[in-house]
Amino acid sequence: MNNSIPKQFLLLADRPVMMHAIEVFYNCPLQPKIVVVLGRELQVQWAELCSQYNFTFPHLLVDSGVQRFHSVKNGLSTIDGDGIVAIHDAARPLVSQEVVLRSYEIAEKLGNCVTGISPVDSIRFIDGEGISKAVERADFRLIQTPQTFQVNELRKAYEVEFRNEFTDDASVMESFGTHINLIEGNRENIKITYPLDLEIASVLIKKKRA
Repeated sequence: MNNSIPKQFLLLADRPVMMHAIEVFYNCPLQPKIVVVLGRELQVQWAELCSQYNFTFPHLLVDSGVQRFHSVKNGLSTIDGDGIVAIHDAARPLVSQEVVLRSYEIAEKLGNCVTGISPVDSIRFIDGEGISKAVERADFRLIQTPQTFQVNELRKAYEVEFRNEFTDDASVMESFGTHINLIEGNRENIKITYPLDLEIASVLIKKKRA
């Protein structure tokens, strides 16, 4: 982001990015318990932002880990008993309430649910020798969050040692032998990664409010 401020703390529509994501889950009709996994060095800053922006949505704060894998594992350790857990990137502030609710419902019915969207650009595969080949884009999905699972099943999957191919929760569960169920996400649910993403998100959230 070329910015000293963590991307989840950058301002979007006059408040930090992460607050938008939390609010969507807080307003879900299922009223899930919210666990925020955040680096210990950022927790004081987060508390100051909550006070500054009068952000009072209840949430439990948990220390993050070295990798996303370890952060999710830390978050899971705070959940008592079984249930359904949706894991969402703090830098995805524009997930729709409809997608969140449907994720919980599908995961309860089928055991898990991962959101994704169909690519609109042409796709090429590059092999180990650098040679590219056109592939059918209808065979691929761009994966988003939330990724939603039965708590006990996810806990079992996260008992393994971290591997570099674990880029999200679906990849961890798949290594555990679990079939992943996909549903269509919402295209506005972009991940704030580059400065342009924040500008796009600002336009989208203003349009949504209008």
